[in-house]
Amino acid sequence: MELQIIQNKIFEIRGMRVMLDFDLAEMYEVETRVLNQAVKRNLKRFPADFMFQLSSSEFENLKSQFVTSSWGGTRKLPFAFTEHGVTMLSSVLRSDKSVEINIQIVRAFIALRQYALGYAELNQKLENFMIETNMQFNDIYQALTEMAELKESGKSRNPIGYLKK
Repeated sequence: MELQIIQNKIFEIRGMRVMLDFDLAEMYEVETRVLNQAVKRNLKRFPADFMFQLSSSEFENLKSQFVTSSWGGTRKLPFAFTEHGVTMLSSVLRSDKSVEINIQIVRAFIALRQYALGYAELNQKLENFMIETNMQFNDIYQALTEMAELKESGKSRNPIGYLKK
């Protein structure tokens, strides 16, 4: 499966990057209820920082981000799995397909993390540049203000050049 396709199925909810149960089920080629049953049989493996159920407002907000929904009707609110929760799924589903897909999903999470780190570094460089530029413009503004005050007060500046004797 292509990395970009997986990355498009990773959302940020509650400050965590997650994948939803129906997207994972589609990638593992199982029904969502089968995936959720396997998880419920192994709940000890999925603490709150590995998996949580979306609230109705979170789910509505998520659905509103899509122009067209291919999800159809859902009776239950979906579960969201963090990177660690997705990794744990391979041990619960126990199929070659789940192991293969999990490797690709972990690579997608790693690529997103590297992208975010690069973005943070670029943001810091931009902020430093803006600070430097603002300091330079402040110096120029101060010099122009002093020159304008001298002109308004009628005082002449000391001429630049050689003195005649």
